[in-house]
Amino acid sequence: MLKPTSELQFSNEKKTKISHLASLALSGDAASREKHSTGLSEKTGYPDSIYVMAANIFQGIQIEKSPERVLIKYGNEPLLSLSESKDGSFQRWSYELAFSALKYQDILETILIDSYIFPSTTIPDHLSSLIIVMLYDFQDRKFQARFLSDNEESIAEVQEVENLLNSFKTKLAAALARYRIKHDALSIYHILPETVRKQELRASTLPLYAWINTYKISPEEVYHNLKEKGYNKVTSILHVDDKVFAVDQHCYDVLIFPSHFKSDLLNTDLFKDYKLIFQDKSRSLAVHSVKALLNMDDDILMVNTGSWYTVAHMSALTNNNSSKIFVCGVQSQAKHPDLKNLFTKMGCKNIETLHQTFLNIESKDNRLQKVKVILLLPRCSGLGISNPVEFILNEHEDTGLLKDFSQGGTAEDKLHVLAQQQYEQLTHAMKFTKVQAVVYCTCSVYLEENEAVVKKALEFQDRGIKVQPYRLSPPVLPLCSLKEIHLSTDKFFRMEPSEITNGCFLSVLTRERDPSETVSVKDVLARAAAKGLLDGIELGKSSKQEKKKKSKTSLPKASTIDGNSIQMKIAEFLNRETNANANRSETSTMKTSLPQKNTTQVGPSSQVRKPNKPATNPLVPAFMKNTTPPRPYERPTHFVRHRPEDRMVALKPVEIVLPPVMLPFSSPQGIRPQIPAQHFYCHWVGPKTVVPNYLSTPLLSRKGEKLKENLPSSLLRCRRPWL
Repeated sequence: MLKPTSELQFSNEKKTKISHLASLALSGDAASREKHSTGLSEKTGYPDSIYVMAANIFQGIQIEKSPERVLIKYGNEPLLSLSESKDGSFQRWSYELAFSALKYQDILETILIDSYIFPSTTIPDHLSSLIIVMLYDFQDRKFQARFLSDNEESIAEVQEVENLLNSFKTKLAAALARYRIKHDALSIYHILPETVRKQELRASTLPLYAWINTYKISPEEVYHNLKEKGYNKVTSILHVDDKVFAVDQHCYDVLIFPSHFKSDLLNTDLFKDYKLIFQDKSRSLAVHSVKALLNMDDDILMVNTGSWYTVAHMSALTNNNSSKIFVCGVQSQAKHPDLKNLFTKMGCKNIETLHQTFLNIESKDNRLQKVKVILLLPRCSGLGISNPVEFILNEHEDTGLLKDFSQGGTAEDKLHVLAQQQYEQLTHAMKFTKVQAVVYCTCSVYLEENEAVVKKALEFQDRGIKVQPYRLSPPVLPLCSLKEIHLSTDKFFRMEPSEITNGCFLSVLTRERDPSETVSVKDVLARAAAKGLLDGIELGKSSKQEKKKKSKTSLPKASTIDGNSIQMKIAEFLNRETNANANRSETSTMKTSLPQKNTTQVGPSSQVRKPNKPATNPLVPAFMKNTTPPRPYERPTHFVRHRPEDRMVALKPVEIVLPPVMLPFSSPQGIRPQIPAQHFYCHWVGPKTVVPNYLSTPLLSRKGEKLKENLPSSLLRCRRPWL
C-alpha cells in the first residue's frame, strides 16, 4: 500500500485532474440508467436489497477466466436478502446494475487491483460480486456519497463494502483516470466493443410496443380512451417527445408509444385491466403470421412461447374462430393454476396446456389431430434484441444471455449447440402429418440459427411419409418498405435491429393440402379476412350465400341497379360476339364458293374514301354488308382513320386466305410494281403513336404483317373502313 504521506502528496497534486477525469468516466452509459430508473432519483444510489440481488445475478453470469488470468475470485455462495420482491421495477434495476457491472468487469477488476484494494484487504470471496456492482454504481455517481432514506432497512454486508469503497475513494478515482488515459478514451464507455455500444444506443431510443386485447376492448375504444388521457394518434412517433401513439404497419392490433411514457401508461386502467399488454414486436409478428395461415376451425400448437402473453395474443386473434391453442412444455404443476388465473383475467378461453416437452410429444397424438399450424419460437442467441434486460424479464429467457450481450457476440461452440437444438425441434415439427404449415421465428442475427437451420430441415426432410413435402413460402406479412422487400427476396422475413424495432427472423414452411380434402367457402373467407381483404364484411352471413351458390341450374339475382346493368352489358356483349362469329363463318363460305373477279387497282397515293352511311354495329365488319369478295392474291393493307369523338374500340380478327402463287416482296424488284394491290381500310387505335390517314402500299404492308405477328387476333379489324 501507499504510505500516508505519499498518498496525501499525490492527492494534493492530482486532486483537480482526478475529479475532472472521474466525472467523464462512464458518461456514455448513464443514458441507459436514466431511461430505466424511473421513480428513482438520478445517481443517488440504490437500496441495499437491490445491491444484494444484483450481486447474486452477477455471481451467476460473471465471465470466468483461465487460472493464469484470474485477478479476483468469486465465491459460489449467494448473499442472503431480506425479502424477495416481485416488483417489476425492483427486478429491472437489479438486472440492469448486474448487466452494467458485467460489461465493465475487466475494467472494474483492474481498478480494484490498481487501487490496492486487492490484495491489501482481506475480503471473503462471496463478497467479491457485491464489491464489483457497488463499485460500478460508486463511480457512476462520480464517487459521491449515497443517499439513504430513513425508513430503509440496511444490510450489514452492503454497509461493510460501502465503508471500504469510501475509504479508497481517492485511489479508485486515480486508477479509473489512469485506465482511461491509457486507452485514450473520453470515457471507458468508448472502450466497450462497437457492437455493445451500438446496442446501447438503440436501446435508448427503442419505442414501446403494446397489443390490444380484443377480448376486453376494441381498437376504437382504445383510441378514444388514449385520447381522453392526452395521447394523440400519429403516423410515426420518431423524434416526438409528446404524448402520442401510432398503429403498427405490420400488425393492425399493435400500438407504438415513446419509451419515456412507460410508467405513465402502466398506471392507466388500460394496462391494469389487461386491455393493453406491453410485448416485443417480434412475438406479435409471429402470431400474426400464424393467423394468416389458419382456417376457421384449425388448431394451433405453440412451442417455446416464453411469455404467456404470446399465447394470450394468439388466443385473442382467434377469438372469432373455433380454433384451440395447445401450449407444450408446462412441466410444473404449480404453474398451471397461476396460468389459468392469468388467462381468465385476460378473457382467454381456447387454451390448453400440455405438460410434455415438444420433443416428447408423439406426432400421432390424438389430441393434436386437428392441429394445422405449429408456431416454433426456439431458444436463440437473441443478439437482435437491443434491450436484453427487458427481453429476459418479459419473455422469461435465460439470464445467461447477458453474458453474450456483454461481449457483443455468442461463442462459436454455444452457437453450434443452439443451432442443433433448433434443427431438432424444426424437423420434429415437420413430422406431424396433419400439420400444413410451420412458422419458425427467432430474434437472432446469425445465419447459423436462421436460414441455415431452415434450409437444412427442408433438405433432409423425411420424404417417406405419404404426405406432400414442405416448401419455403413467401412472407404472409405485409412488406411496408423497399428495405423489407429487399430483405425478403429469398422468401425469408427479416427485420434488422434499428432505433425503432428489435431484430427478427421469420420463416413460413407450408405444404400443399391433400387433394382429397375440400376447402369450404368459410375457410376461404377466413383466410381473406386474416389478410385484411374483407374489411367491413361479416363472415357470419356467408352460409345463405353458400347454399345459393350450390344451385347449378339457377343464376343468382342481382340485388342492386349496378348488378342489373352489369348483367345487361354482359348479355349484350355475348350477343354481339355470337352474331359476329356467325357473320364471320358466312364470309369464309363466300370466299370458297364465289368466283374470283377482277377489282379496280388503287394507286399508292390513293386517299381514304369517306363512307355515305354510318355502320349500325361497330363490332360487325362493314365488308360483310356491301363488298365484293376479295381476290386470292391480294395482301391486307391497314390504314388508320380516327373515329369520331376519339373513342377507343377493340378490333376484331379477319382471316385472309392468300394463294400459294407469290409471297409478299418475294419477287424481284422489277416485278413488284406489276402486282395489283387492293387498299383496305381499318381503324387501328394506338395509345401514343399518331398515324396519318394515308400511307404507301409497301409501308402499310409491312405494318400489317407486324401487327398480325405481334398482336392477338382479337385486336385485328376488317379490310374496309368503318361506316
